[in-house]
Amino acid sequence: MNIKVKRIYEAPESSDGKRILVDRLWPRGMSKEKARIDLWMKEIAPSGDLRRWYQHDPEKWEAFKQKYAQELAAMPETVERLTAEIGEGPVTFVFSAKEEKLNNAWVLKAYLEGV
Repeated sequence: MNIKVKRIYEAPESSDGKRILVDRLWPRGMSKEKARIDLWMKEIAPSGDLRRWYQHDPEKWEAFKQKYAQELAAMPETVERLTAEIGEGPVTFVFSAKEEKLNNAWVLKAYLEGV
């Protein structure tokens, strides 16, 4: 799988391939034209409860990864749909969090690469 991860506020590049937004909420201050998102899979994002619990607290990172992986395992059809999108060529998971490494996009990438 050729998956990159990129913050939405970084400029889109042709090497991004298909740009998939993996957040439940649309990023603040970002127009759809500027974001150049090909697919918004809000249903693959962590649940609202998990997102509110985590709040990008580094102390909760390990527990967040496990809880989000459990949520992903409980939605095989959605994961399968995303996997089909990835199979079509290079993709970039796009996220909006200020935290560039401890976020759901990286957990999702690792989860899919481990399946």
